[in-house]
Formats: sequence, structure tokens, C-alpha cells
Amino acid sequence: MPHAGEQYDDAFVTADDREIGVGPHPAPWPEGGHWDHELLAAGDRRNVVDRYRYWTREAIVADLDTRRHGFHVAVENWQHDFNIGSVVRTANAFLAAQVHIVGRRRWNRRGAMVTDRYQHVRHHDSVASLAAFAAAEGLPVIGVDNLPGAVPLETYELPERCVLLFGQEGPGLTPEAWEHASAVCSIAQFGSTRSINAGAAAAIAMHSWVRTHGAAVGRP
Repeated sequence: MPHAGEQYDDAFVTADDREIGVGPHPAPWPEGGHWDHELLAAGDRRNVVDRYRYWTREAIVADLDTRRHGFHVAVENWQHDFNIGSVVRTANAFLAAQVHIVGRRRWNRRGAMVTDRYQHVRHHDSVASLAAFAAAEGLPVIGVDNLPGAVPLETYELPERCVLLFGQEGPGLTPEAWEHASAVCSIAQFGSTRSINAGAAAAIAMHSWVRTHGAAVGRP
């Protein structure tokens, strides 16, 4: 099937032009407490994988909770970082245990594409609060930033249980974040740009964790 932006039946279409999901479920309806009767009747157009079609939101979250990975993701949000929605969406895709927003409580949810409904998101007023949570849970904090003193992510073995901490777009990790991090990793770059955005950096770091530990967990 053509991807978004390709030619389809002699018409140029984008993802917004096509209806996603499935229509009403044919009778007889399946039985079980995890089915959403409204979705069975009207159809399920949500941004979820086929496995979860017609499931209630609560049932989806409960099932994900049985398989969540050992890493957490944290983002400093001092200036209303617009990348946080993208970070949440990627954290959901890689099944992070939790996403932690440090700083301002409000963040732009548009980039999350409604995945925040299925991803545990926790707020911390300060980096110190996040660090206290991590210490209580036995989670080392691993910062990700391309600054002097950082070790290459490509050669660093991420712990199976950890918090991956990302700074604000532009200034990067705050000095307080560096102070509480047990290690800070950099992502190798080869072009002319000074940095990549926080959403892209988070996706790379999460996938690095998956490459190291994901095989042991297995796919759903």
C-alpha cells in the first residue's frame, strides 16, 4: 500500500486524507470486559495498533503495564518545550515505564498524538524532586547532551533500569541536571548543525536502550 504522499488510484493523498482504523464491528460482538461497546458499535479510529482495536482505554493501559520496560524518560520544561509531545509519543512507542516532566506542568500535547492517554506521565517541580524519585526507586539518572565531558552514547551501555534525562531545547541540560546525573551521554553528529532537537535525541536514546535490553524483554 502506498505511504502518505505517494500516488494512490491516480490521486495524491496524505495521511489526513485517509480514514484510519476500523468501522463498526460486525455482529456478533466479541465477549469480555476489555471491549468498549461504543467503539464496537461506531468503529475505532484511534491511533492504536490493531491488537487494541475496540479495547477500552483502561484495558489498553492495564495490558501495557504488564510489559513496560525498565527505563523512564524525563524532560526539563522551563520554557514550554514544544518537543515534549514528540517525546511522549516515542516513549509510548518504546513502552517506557513513565515520562517525567520537570519544571513547568503545562506542555503542548499536540505532538503526543493522544498517546499520553496510554503513557504514565508524572510531573516534578524541580530536578531535585526527580532525583529523589529516582533514588527511591534505585534508578540511575543518565543525562543526554552534547557538551564537553559527555561520554559517547554509542559506546555506553545503558542500565536496564534508569532514567534518561533530556534538557530544554536550545540550552540543553541545566547545571542542576548535570549535578544529579550519574553519567551524561552525547549523540554522535557528523554534519554542520550544532545540535538535534530534544525529540530526535530522545528517540535515539530510547532506541539505544531497546537495542541493548529489548531482546531480553521480547516483542508483544
